[in-house]
Amino acid sequence: MKVTLPYGEAAIEATVPDDATLLLPTPTAPVTDPDAAVLAVILDPIDSPPLAKLVRAGEKACIAVSDVTRPVPNATILPPILDILERGGIARDDITILVGTGLHRGSRDDERRRFLGEAILSSYRIVDHDAKDASTHAPFATPSGNVMLNRAYLDADLKILTGFVEPHLFAGYSGGGKAVLPAIASAADIMANHDARMVGHPKATWCTTHGNPIFEAMRDTALKTQPSFLVNVTLDENKRITGVFAGEMAAAHDAAIAQAAKQAIQPIPHLYDIVVVTNMGYPADLNLYQSVKAMSVAAQACAPGGSILLVAECREGLGGDEYVALMQSAESPQALVDRFESSEHRTLHDQWQVQVQAMVQARCDVWLHSSMTREVTESAHLRWSENVDATISALRGAIEMEHNREATICVMPYGQLTVPQLRS
Repeated sequence: MKVTLPYGEAAIEATVPDDATLLLPTPTAPVTDPDAAVLAVILDPIDSPPLAKLVRAGEKACIAVSDVTRPVPNATILPPILDILERGGIARDDITILVGTGLHRGSRDDERRRFLGEAILSSYRIVDHDAKDASTHAPFATPSGNVMLNRAYLDADLKILTGFVEPHLFAGYSGGGKAVLPAIASAADIMANHDARMVGHPKATWCTTHGNPIFEAMRDTALKTQPSFLVNVTLDENKRITGVFAGEMAAAHDAAIAQAAKQAIQPIPHLYDIVVVTNMGYPADLNLYQSVKAMSVAAQACAPGGSILLVAECREGLGGDEYVALMQSAESPQALVDRFESSEHRTLHDQWQVQVQAMVQARCDVWLHSSMTREVTESAHLRWSENVDATISALRGAIEMEHNREATICVMPYGQLTVPQLRS
């Protein structure tokens, strides 16, 4: 059968056996009128007064938004929020839209136009968070010590968090408190939250919140800053809104998590020899760093010693310099895993993504079809796939030769929007 695999801003048609398992998100009807849906939940939120009742004339407001690596429909979410703020007497000059970059690079003007829209870009103050610029941070006291967060957020009278909720490789789910930690935190605090022992914790994994130290630290830190209001959405595989959740941060986030879990978690009867996966195309597959998510979720369906074929454009290459240097600093993924598990290891920038990648690669054989050259691909300890169909055929042939049987194959066209879970 033919399967369409999102790749950059286009797609690749792959051929797989008719008996391959096609793992898709649970079909969910998108909201028919997204603008009306957003306004409705802002007017009637979860465990919170309506946003308009929280606004005071003359106050300062900060709205935290995701950067270009997240397909958040900001052009739908933000206009009703901004309208309510201004109608309530908050001057446009007193509104800051804070792009939560975490440790990602800053956003370019063309990207801001893409994820915010021209009307917002030309009318409001847009600021990128810089995790490494201490002059833009301020201390925030928590029981375990100070956390350094973006000053524009802490100084605001009205703090609004936005985002999109999907399964996450070690935080359980995105959205909610992630808009504060890591999105607008200092580099040191991000690295503490993403410490090797935290990332290696057995409950720091897909779709797990209770007992997940990373999720709990993100939520606790965000709640302590007393965010005024949260607006999160869930999306389908075509990036259409399937739910809008607004109100008190924890309650609204929990409601969004329930919807995301209903769409994403898919039972499987057994693990597979070969798993074909994408990172859902642009913008999620901008680089390998981001595409590690798809590699990690595919590992949930892949038998030990099996093969993962990751289809991700990676138009911007491997990722940031520190991620690349750390990934290439050892001869093998297992050597990296051993280093991270050592009691002498100190958390480094982007270590968490290298750690997750190495954990997958130490367990499974990972192939990558991308726009990168063979040399660059292999520098990441990955096998280079020139052609998707040819790679699938070769992997099937190897299974037949070694085990004298047909290979079992699972195809996941929408990456982390589908989370395989073995049936009990």
